[in-house]
Amino acid sequence: MANSELSELAAKIIAFRDARDWKQFHNPKDLAAGLAIEASELQELFLWKSPEEIAKAVSKRKERFSEELADVAWFVLLLAHEMDIDIAQAITDKLAKNAAKYPVAKAKGRHTKYDKL
Repeated sequence: MANSELSELAAKIIAFRDARDWKQFHNPKDLAAGLAIEASELQELFLWKSPEEIAKAVSKRKERFSEELADVAWFVLLLAHEMDIDIAQAITDKLAKNAAKYPVAKAKGRHTKYDKL
């Protein structure tokens, strides 16, 4: 997704919020809490399921998973906006840092943390 697409989505979310006068509730602390809650709701869909059960659940309830992912993204974009963070640039910068911390030659096929490679 291009930065312009992220910006357009963020603008739509902000317009939705502002039309309802919800900005007054959207400080970084509460948006971060909302993000964690929405991520937990997504995680709950996976709870206690085997990989096979998850595959079936995702197939049968794709709309529900999609909605929970959308809620997470919604809060990420609002939080980035409120903190004046260009989320596309932040992701690009983090990808570069992670590439340095996890070089392919050392990290490929391993789940080891960077300081243990």
